[in-house]
Amino acid sequence: MPQLRIALAQVNTTVGDLSGNSDLVVEWTRRAAAEDAHVVVFPEMTLPGYPVEDLALRSAFTEASRTAVTELARTVADAGYGDVCVVVGYLDADEGGPRNAVAALYRGEVVATQYKHHLPNYGVFDERRYFEPGTALTVLRVHGVDLGMAICEDLWQEGGPVTALGAFGVDLVLAPNASPYEQGKSDIRLPLVTRRAAEAKAPVVYTNLVGGQDDLVFDGGSIIVDADGVLLARAPQFTEHLLVVDLDLPERRRTRSETGVEGFAVRHRVLSDTPLDPYPVTYRPELAEPLSDEAEIWSALVTGLRDYVRKNNFRSVLLGFSGGIDSAVVAALAADALGGDAVHGVSMPSKYSSAHSRSDAADLARRLGCHFRVESVENMVAAYVDQLRLEGVAEENIQARVRGMLLMALSNLNGHLVLATGNKTELAVGYSTIYGDAVGGFAPIKDVFKTQVWELARWRNAEAEKRGETPPIPPNSITKPPSAELRPGQLDTDSLPDYALLDDILDNYVGGDRGFADLLEAGFDAETIDRVVRMVDRAEYKRRQYPPGPKITFKAFGRDRRLPITSAWREAH
Repeated sequence: MPQLRIALAQVNTTVGDLSGNSDLVVEWTRRAAAEDAHVVVFPEMTLPGYPVEDLALRSAFTEASRTAVTELARTVADAGYGDVCVVVGYLDADEGGPRNAVAALYRGEVVATQYKHHLPNYGVFDERRYFEPGTALTVLRVHGVDLGMAICEDLWQEGGPVTALGAFGVDLVLAPNASPYEQGKSDIRLPLVTRRAAEAKAPVVYTNLVGGQDDLVFDGGSIIVDADGVLLARAPQFTEHLLVVDLDLPERRRTRSETGVEGFAVRHRVLSDTPLDPYPVTYRPELAEPLSDEAEIWSALVTGLRDYVRKNNFRSVLLGFSGGIDSAVVAALAADALGGDAVHGVSMPSKYSSAHSRSDAADLARRLGCHFRVESVENMVAAYVDQLRLEGVAEENIQARVRGMLLMALSNLNGHLVLATGNKTELAVGYSTIYGDAVGGFAPIKDVFKTQVWELARWRNAEAEKRGETPPIPPNSITKPPSAELRPGQLDTDSLPDYALLDDILDNYVGGDRGFADLLEAGFDAETIDRVVRMVDRAEYKRRQYPPGPKITFKAFGRDRRLPITSAWREAH
C-alpha cells in the first residue's frame, strides 16, 4: 500500500506582493520539510495573490509572476527543501493570453504546470474577463503515487477535469483553492469534495486560501477526503495553518494514456517512480472543530478588517462613538482585530445627543481599553444652520456631514483609517448620509443586517463572559431603541419599518432577487413591499459611493449585485 506524507499550507497572501508571497512559500515549505512531508500544496494563485483583477492584463505583472515561479523553484532548492514537491498557484501567460495556473516545483525546477479549465463568471467572480481556459491535465508521479490537479472551480464543476483524472486512474487529486467566505459555505464544501472524490475514485486534498483581500475574506478550512467520502482531516478557519497527514493509498491499476481522456490531453511526468519504504504513521488526521454561525461571521469580519488595515499599511483606526449598537460592534471588531490601543473613538455630541448616548460611548471606550476623545459639533453645526438657514432634513444631514468632516480631519492629522459604521439594512434603504456617516476607508459591517448586528453583539458579550472577561459592548447600546438623534425624540422606526420585518423583506429582495409577486406570495404586505423596494432602488447611487467592506452573505452589495444607478425600470404590480 503506497504511502505519502502530504502537507496543506493554508496561507495568507497579499495581491501583487510577488516577493513577499514567495517568501511565504519558502517559509511554509521549510515547515513542511521539518515534518518530513513529501508534497506540500499551496492555494490557488499563491504567488500573485487572489483576485488579481486587471493586474492580469498587465504584461509586466504576468511576466514578473512567471519569473517569480522559476526563481522560487531555485530558492526552495537552495534553502535545502528541493526534495519536497511544492505545488503552488501562480499567474502565467502564453500566446493565448493570461492563465490561472499551478506549478509543481521539484529539485530547483518547475517540473510541471497546469492551467485552470473552468473560469467562474458569477457572483464575485469574472475570470473569463482575465484568463483563457486550459485544455490539458498534468499527472505527477511522486514516490510511485500518481497525483492529479484540479484548480478551484475545476473541482466545483461536475465532470470535467476531475472525472478525467478518475478515468486516468490517479491515486490522489490535489485541489488548490481560493474560495471566498460566505455564511454557510463551509457546509457546502464538504459534500462537494465528497462528490468529486467519488468521481475521481481517489482522495481529494483541498487547500484553501485564508485572509482578507479588499471586500473578500478567505476562511481556509482546508480538508482531505478519502475516496469513500470520509473526512480525514480539516484545518481551522481564519488562521494560517499547516495541515500534515500521512496517507495510506490503495494499490491501483493505472491507465497509461499520454493522448488524453474525457476530452483532455494528459501530460504524465514521473518525478520518482519507486514507492517509499514503509514508514510508521506519525501524523494522524487532525479535525478542527467547525465554528458556530456567530463565531464564523465574527471571525470573518475581524479577518477582513485586520487584513485591510495591515495590508494597506495603516497602524490604527478611527471611528465615531455614537453610543449606538452599530458603532459599538464596529469598535469591538476593531479591538479584536488590531488591539484596543490601535482604536481611536470620537464622541461627537450635538444639541440633540442624549445623556445616555454620551455615557454609553465613554463606557464602550473603557470596556475596550481604546483611545477616546469628545469633540462637540454643536457650534460647527450652528455655523452652517445659521448662515444657510437650514431646517428639516438639511439640518439633520449637516450634523452627520460635520461629523464626517471632523473624522476625516483627524484622519489626515494622525494617519488613522476611518471606519464607516453603517450596516447592510441602512445601506439597502439609503438610511445614511453621503459625506456624513458614510465617510471612511472601510465599512466592517457593510454586509451585516441590523438584526444580525444585535445578534453578534449579544454573542460577543456572552463569549467574553464565558472567558471571565469584561463584555466589550455596553448592554444599554444593545437594548435601547436605535436612533440617529438628529432631531428631538427621533427613532429609526419613524422612517423605517420594524427591523425584523425590514430585514426579512431585504433578504428576499436583495439576497434572493425575489420580485413583488414573490414577496406578496411570501406573505408580506403590499404597501410595505412597495415602500421598501422603492427605498432600495432609489439608494443605488449612495451604495456606489460607500466604502468597501467584507462580504459575508451570498449576495453582498458591490461585486455580487451590480445594478444601474440610472434606471427607469419598476416592476409592475
